[in-house]
Order: sequence, then C-alpha cells, then structure tokens
Amino acid sequence: MGPKNQSIHLKREVLVRMVKAFFSEDFKKNVRLIPYDMRPKGSDVTFRCCIYKERAILKDRIIADLGISIEDDDEKTLLSEYAERALQRETPDENVLTILDAACKGCVGGKILVTELCQGCVARPCETACKFGAISIINGKSVIDEKKCRRCKSCIAICPYNAITNITVPCEDACPVGAIHKNEHGSARIDFDKCISCGKCVTQCPFGAVHEKSQLIDIMKNIKNNKKIVALVAPSIAGQLSGTMFQVKSALMKAGFTDVVEVAKGADVTTLNEAKEFDERISKGEQFMTTSCCAGYNELVKKHIPEIQPYVSDTKTPLFYTAEMVKKQMPDAITVFVSPCVAKRSEARNNPQVDYLINFEEIDALLTGLDINLEDCGSSELDNNISRQGRNYGISGGVAAAVKKASDDEDFVKPCYINGINKESIKQLKKYAKDGLCPYGNLIEVMCCEGGCVGGNATIKSVKSAVQEINDFSKDFKDINEIIR
Repeated sequence: MGPKNQSIHLKREVLVRMVKAFFSEDFKKNVRLIPYDMRPKGSDVTFRCCIYKERAILKDRIIADLGISIEDDDEKTLLSEYAERALQRETPDENVLTILDAACKGCVGGKILVTELCQGCVARPCETACKFGAISIINGKSVIDEKKCRRCKSCIAICPYNAITNITVPCEDACPVGAIHKNEHGSARIDFDKCISCGKCVTQCPFGAVHEKSQLIDIMKNIKNNKKIVALVAPSIAGQLSGTMFQVKSALMKAGFTDVVEVAKGADVTTLNEAKEFDERISKGEQFMTTSCCAGYNELVKKHIPEIQPYVSDTKTPLFYTAEMVKKQMPDAITVFVSPCVAKRSEARNNPQVDYLINFEEIDALLTGLDINLEDCGSSELDNNISRQGRNYGISGGVAAAVKKASDDEDFVKPCYINGINKESIKQLKKYAKDGLCPYGNLIEVMCCEGGCVGGNATIKSVKSAVQEINDFSKDFKDINEIIR
C-alpha cells in the first residue's frame, strides 16, 4: 500500500484500541466507549462536519473490526451488543468486505468535465479531436454532451490549457471487474457475484469507506483461551514490521501464538509442483501456462475469464500446502494465515484447513495493543530448509523465477508478467485464451497487486522498501535446487 495516509492512521488507531479493550477487564464496555474516547466532548473535529458524524463513522469501523457487516446494522444496536455477538460467533461471516455508509462520500458520477480554465481557443483542438461529436462550442467555451461522450480522453490529451479533466469515482474506477456501484441513496455497494476480492477499492477510497471484515476478535478469543494456535505467515511479511523476520516470529509467539510457520515452506512445494507441471504441459505441445498462487487471479478466472482456465496451473497455492502440512503435524491446532491482502480471505474461507485470517495491519495493531515492541524481542530460529526463492514469492517476478529455477530446462522457460490486474491486463489474458498463445513467453506469472503481494491492500511499507528488505533477508538462504537434492 505504501506510505500511510490519515485514513490508514485512523483505521490503525481503532484496531489498537479494540485490542486493548479486548484484553481489559470489561471488553464490552470499553469497546462501546471507543468512539467517545477518540472524539471526546469539545474535541477539534478535522475530518467531518461534526463530532456526532465522527462518532458514527468510528462506530461503523468498530462494527467491521468486530467482523460484522455494516449493511446489517440497524443503528439502534449498541456496540456492546455487537461485541457480545462477536464473542459468541463460531464462524466468520461469509462476505469479506463491507461498506461504511456513514463514511461513504457518495461521490458524483464519473465524467469528462470542461473547467473554467477553458480559453475558447480559435483552433478548437478538443472539438476536432473528439471522434464522437460530443464537443461543441457554446458562448465561446467548450461544452461536452454527456450522452455522446465515450470518455476516450482525447480532448484531455490535446487541450493546450489542461482545461478538461476526468472526474472519477475512486472505488469504481479502481475496480477492474465493475463489481462496485452506487445504490439509490448514492452509497457504494459491492456485487459479490462479480467481486474478486482484489482489495483495490479498499486502497483507493480516500474516505476509508470500504472496509475488510476482521476476524481479529475470533483470533484473540482463542489466544485468550490458551488454544494451540499456529500463525502461517506470508512471505511478503518480511520487511513490513519494524524488526527482522527472526524478531517477528518471537513477537508473534509472545503475543500468544503457539508456533509460527513461514508460508514460504508451502511456496517451495508450489514451485516444485508447478515446475513439473509446466515441463509436462509444454512437452505435450501446450503454448503457455499461467501461475495459480494468487487468490485474486483465481477469483478472476472463476468469475470473469473461464476461457483461460485450461491454461492455469492445477498446482495449489503456498497457503494450501503450508496449512496441509501444519494440520497433519498438529491436527488439533488452529491455523491463522497472516496475509497482505483481502483476496486471501476468500481463499482461507474456502479452505477447511485454514481457520482464520489476520492481515498485516491487524498484526501490527495486535502487537501494539499488547505493548510488544519488535525491537525488544529476541531472535527465534527460522527453518533453514526453505529456499530463498520461496521467500521471494511475494515480489513480482518471484514466482516465475522460482519455477524457472526448478524446471528441468531453465533456458526453455520464458517468463512474462501480469504485474497487477486491471482492465487492460484482463483484456490481455482474454486475448491469450482466445488465441491459445502468449506472444511474450510461455510461463505467465499473474499477480493481482502491482509489485506482487508486497503491494497488497493491507501492507504497511512501500513496495520499493519491502522488495529491498525481502531481498536482503532471503539472500542468505539456500537455493531451491540445493533443497531438492
């Protein structure tokens, strides 16, 4: 996600306060008081019209952090009652996202707009550039007919005064599959039949109105009850928190996890299986294969590009193999995936071997709420039989590099990359499926987020910083071919 903005700071403060409330003597009372503690009487309100609106939005954030849909809120139920409901819940809710109605701005619809900067040029380049006859000159100024406008942006590109602008609805504009829209009241709504859980709307909404439904309460409840609980940490966590991976493991165990297992271990299994599958497919005459470890991409294929399914690797994800290994070794353990993105919530929900999910932002809040400072934690041992390639899975190019390294013939593997799912990359994938051919290579690595998992909606550090720290961390570990031998 990159540098934190005010919306992210606000989200984090709510999470930290909820953690502290949970481990206090009276959780229900203290969680109810969070909006009043954050916005006490007489406080300066900097974001909204009044203190009451601020408190209403904070209440909605807490409801989502309790794992409950805002759409189910009747506005009469107290936060203490929602807290009790969360404590009694046995399984998390199905849909992974919810909209905070009170926070949603109800943005005006997207359109191309001529601003007051228009100088009424004699040349009229915008009128000439428009192929759809949508621009005319009225009273010496350019005017756009919205019924004719196709939003091709030719007028924007050619205007010498930058007087024409593209007004967007951030969440709608970011969604690559058209899964978010406005209801009759102007508030955003998500069509979960279309949604691929890519998390782009979460990242792009400048009001923080699109919110993940947290499972933090479920996890803390098991920690408090001294259950055997294992954290399965995504490779992209390296470099996200203010400490080394060795300290991250120590901190998580100090927080109450029984054990910490790197999902990079499962990534090595994915690599070996995918390399074998790639060699077999190409030897049979298939022209290309795509990777299969990105949950957002797998949802995209299932819901929007079924025609490319025959080209998608049948290999399971690193999370699948890691959870499988842990459950075989400790069948009574509760498994919690530590994730960079919302897409993995959908995968975890559909995998009976993964009990819960906590994202990087929530892990950061949990450690802060428990007053655990990573820099004060000692270094726990990590598994030396996990490859550097497995630990690089969270970086764009990392999966393809691992498969290439493990292939029978490295020179035959010609990787190409879909570095972020958007409308254009979806068109690319559809064309590859239609043609049965990718002109740029034979192994297509598909990452939903730009930069890879390190660009997920719940990440904390910038992509550039995270990539550097992961490379520094992984370089001292074995090559995957050494582990195979």
